[in-house]
Amino acid sequence: MKNFCLKEYIEILREHDNLIDCSKCSDILEKQIKLLSHNSKEIVDSTLFVCKGANFQKKYLEEAIRAGAIAYISEQDYDVNVPCILVKNIYFALSSLSNLYFNFPARDIKTVGITGTKGKSTTAYYIKYILDEYMKSLNKPETAIISSIDTIDGVIKEESHLTTPESYDIFKHLRNAVDSNMENLVMEVSSQALKMGRVNDLILDVGVFLNISEDHISPIEHADLEDYFTSKLKIFSHSKTACVNLDTDMVDRVIERAVKDSSKVITFSTKDRSADIYAHNIKKEDMDIKFTVKTPDYEEEFMLTMPGLFNVENALAAISVCYCLNIPKQFIYNGLKIARSSGRMELYYTDDKNILALVDYAHNKLSFEKLFESVKQEYKDRKILIVFGCPGKKALLRRRDLGTIAGKNSYKVYLTAEDPGAEPVLDICNDISQYVKKYTNNYEIIEDREEAIKEAIFNAPDNSIILITGKGNETRQKYGTEYVPCLSDVECVKKYFAEYNKNKERK
Repeated sequence: MKNFCLKEYIEILREHDNLIDCSKCSDILEKQIKLLSHNSKEIVDSTLFVCKGANFQKKYLEEAIRAGAIAYISEQDYDVNVPCILVKNIYFALSSLSNLYFNFPARDIKTVGITGTKGKSTTAYYIKYILDEYMKSLNKPETAIISSIDTIDGVIKEESHLTTPESYDIFKHLRNAVDSNMENLVMEVSSQALKMGRVNDLILDVGVFLNISEDHISPIEHADLEDYFTSKLKIFSHSKTACVNLDTDMVDRVIERAVKDSSKVITFSTKDRSADIYAHNIKKEDMDIKFTVKTPDYEEEFMLTMPGLFNVENALAAISVCYCLNIPKQFIYNGLKIARSSGRMELYYTDDKNILALVDYAHNKLSFEKLFESVKQEYKDRKILIVFGCPGKKALLRRRDLGTIAGKNSYKVYLTAEDPGAEPVLDICNDISQYVKKYTNNYEIIEDREEAIKEAIFNAPDNSIILITGKGNETRQKYGTEYVPCLSDVECVKKYFAEYNKNKERK
């Protein structure tokens, strides 16, 4: 990879109107930068160090200098013995500098970004499955993905911490994908990523707006719904082509912004026949979901073998993206037929089919509403139990919304841990329970998540379905500032269903 000199990094900041002062750098402008980094533990000789983060301390900069940093980017001058490059916004600076450092990788790969309150991961994986089928037919590499589930870029394959990582990591993954001869990358784009400028310097070939509902409202996320919504609308300023769900709330504002900011707009809907991509005749046949899609070029039936009638909306978003990318319809059909999203609508059942368990990442008001609506349609004769929690110190309105929806619609509710962070699990569960018990007293607080799942399985009434939501296939819980290893919800279900089956055999 090409090494750029310091003056080229400074010029990028100047072009983006983000530079305040670089006068102390005159003696080293021609110096080649071997590494751009914001991690003081990963410094080499001739590093340009970025002082980023709410918890940043001067000692991290001093550590970086001792290890080889020759200059630093910051919103303040720390008066140390290497030059400071002063900027207006450190997050915006990291994005533009990272794009340069990794040599503008998005120029050499097709990119798709998806935002929305619910459905981002599933839609991203639907698109990946379709593109993978097409690439396979051409004997080309799979599609890269950056999601809240995992990251795959041809070099790295790992479980994710964030829905959308820092800008430096985004451009690193893009560079890895390009160098691995991947031709497509699909990514989830969170409201925080858009608000904080993590995708400032990324232009998407296709940007998708799925839906909007009140979420992520807290002192450390978004002040109110308007801030959340306007942050999500920023995706269009990063998108050549916009795909918009006409069934979303506040659709008029979404369309207005898409038309203003994107060169081309494609609409999709399960309700509005005027949409460019329209789904109708949606039906459940045994375990499959079938639906007919009308596009400007064809009308065809497609199939999902993954549960959840609401997933037709996600599939329609994927079809719209692939229509924009000129993917032949047979690969769209084949991809959707086998598509899965780890930890999303994963259905398991005991040998006697007495108890079903549905593991899903549903964790906000809109996803809970869609989940219960779909389960009531698809499993009409079963009692619904649910195991869930809420994260600590953020998205505080979820406690009211999820508690209310679960209380209204469940036979029994189990409240448990879900990334409590610095907040006691019991406090979170008690907060949720005040809304649950407005509708039912049949609830229980079990702080240990695995134990809660176990109790739900072994105490479930006959002919029931247990919804286990919020964590999916994640193998870590956040306690304090640490990520503590744990069994995923999927592994817990498999473990205790196996125990249930053995007990039944003995009887």
